[in-house]
Amino acid sequence: MLLDETIREGVIAIANAAAAEILAVYEQPIYVERKGDDSPLTAADLASHHCIVDGLARLTPDIPVLSEESAVLPVAERRAWTRFWLVDPLDGTREFVKRNGEFTVNIALIEDGVAVFGVIQAPVPGVLWWGDLAHGAYRRADGGETAMEVRSPAVAPIRVAASRSHRDARTEAFMARMAADLGELEDVTVGSSLKFCRIAEGAIDIYPRFGPTSEWDTAAGQAILEAAGGRVLDPQGRPFRYNQRDTLLNGDFVALGDVHMPWQTWCD
Repeated sequence: MLLDETIREGVIAIANAAAAEILAVYEQPIYVERKGDDSPLTAADLASHHCIVDGLARLTPDIPVLSEESAVLPVAERRAWTRFWLVDPLDGTREFVKRNGEFTVNIALIEDGVAVFGVIQAPVPGVLWWGDLAHGAYRRADGGETAMEVRSPAVAPIRVAASRSHRDARTEAFMARMAADLGELEDVTVGSSLKFCRIAEGAIDIYPRFGPTSEWDTAAGQAILEAAGGRVLDPQGRPFRYNQRDTLLNGDFVALGDVHMPWQTWCD
């Protein structure tokens, strides 16, 4: 599907509307529930979910939507989709609860397993990133739009994205092997899908992630990053694909700007 400007701008408008719903909750006392996997859920997650799902249903009624907050769908039903919207209404709920501003709205279009278009909106700063494989990647802020490209080749010090909420021994070992090869690293701590955006705009070079994420956590970021010239790969060097398995959990991955870095030598 060639994504036309009307649909693209429609999705961007939906992401901005969802951000407004989130900020309305952000300004009030925040009450946190726990889902079955013990992940947090707030009124902002649900308000954003309804805004996005309803908006996409009006904009593209022929394209199904899979949101983190949707009811569980039978595997056979979603696996039959060749094209669908994959949504995280509020990525970084832990960051939202901490009120540090590092949370996002993520909307991606998946075609035959490939993330071909993505929008990420950061409600607090009001910045939006979008990208598709046919037109490139862009950053919108303060009424203007700027094209983005990854930093390639990456030069020392290599800037490594680290999660605020998920940091483990395997990540530390990866970074230690990386430092042994390349020298001093710059450790940049940032939450949610903002890590993909920072790589896409050349502010960070690499983001290793070992441990579970869900497909809605990475799809929009992957589309934007790959539109900017980067990649999201599993430890075997295979590109991430979506809705190809019974589970919606991702495996380990590395997101990088300079695709020529010897990153596989730093994995376990």
